[in-house]
Amino acid sequence: MKKILFLMTLIAFACTSSAVKENSKAATNPNKEIMEKSIYDFKINDIDGNEVDFSQYKGKKLLLVNVASKCGYTPQYADLQELNEKHGDKITIIGFPANNFGGQEPGSNDEIKQFCSENYGVTFKMMDKVSVKGVDKHPLYRWLSDKDLNGWNDKEPSWNFCKYLISEEGELLKFFPSSVNPTSDEIISLISA
Repeated sequence: MKKILFLMTLIAFACTSSAVKENSKAATNPNKEIMEKSIYDFKINDIDGNEVDFSQYKGKKLLLVNVASKCGYTPQYADLQELNEKHGDKITIIGFPANNFGGQEPGSNDEIKQFCSENYGVTFKMMDKVSVKGVDKHPLYRWLSDKDLNGWNDKEPSWNFCKYLISEEGELLKFFPSSVNPTSDEIISLISA
């Protein structure tokens, strides 16, 4: 009888200890809040400081691009604008100015907006300047580049003008490096699919 009582005490202690450890992990996990999110749960300020609720994009594909004004890929602004004009009924393009690569986006939001408008006639959505990598990475870019959060992708932007394609259901479909032009056949075919 003593052996049975002892074994039951051990089992009860082990279960309690395991539950405490699991609760402790959840309480200290910095990504817990993000893990519970979908792309539609994010609210981010646009370049003018207005809050944008991503739930408004349900049912539409998204192309999220980290952009910069002083980069060799900066002419892709023109391609993004062309994509917006030709396929804006099927996809929403959202630019995220970021200064993570070579200090190539040093300007303020107002300066960035003026540059994009004057040089490329940008009319697609531009967001508040954010960090897309490192310890200060914006939570949306954490979601985009962590497979535990988005389901499969762990690629963060390697340079300016990396692209993430999101489905109409809010699932991350594809990551494109900077070298893939926004008007490439690959991107156009996925938008049209």
